[in-house]
Amino acid sequence: MGCHAFVFVQLSSDPLNCIVNDRLVIPAAELQWRFSRASGPGGQGVNTTDSRVELVFDLERSSALGPFRRARLKERLSTRLDGTCLRVVVAEERSQWQNRQLALVRLGDLLREGLKAPPPERRATRPGRGAVRRRLEAKGRRSALKRQRQGKPSLDD
Repeated sequence: MGCHAFVFVQLSSDPLNCIVNDRLVIPAAELQWRFSRASGPGGQGVNTTDSRVELVFDLERSSALGPFRRARLKERLSTRLDGTCLRVVVAEERSQWQNRQLALVRLGDLLREGLKAPPPERRATRPGRGAVRRRLEAKGRRSALKRQRQGKPSLDD
């Protein structure tokens, strides 16, 4: 999780916009928030504060994503999608506001990773002559060592 994304969230015009990169901002209107009581320690406010945050972003309905970005995100984040929705749950802090900020940062990180271009396909290459020679020499040494260990019994015994 990068600290730079947290700074971007603070600098946006609406603090609940999710800034993915300099060219993509998810407006706060496209994000659905749900709040519930988090488990764990919390002192007197543990049973009264809805500090657990669930952030839901619907890829299909988003106007911020073009068809190419939407398709790439669906492909790269398919294991994280709940139907067409991307869900982020945060309950680490006692403050709902801090959990909301963390959820925005994590959503931004997920979308940024999902939009990255896939790595180029690996081209199959043959090992070089030197590598083949070294492999065969090591193989020969190993074989000789194993042959030496066999210790054939003599006919005198």
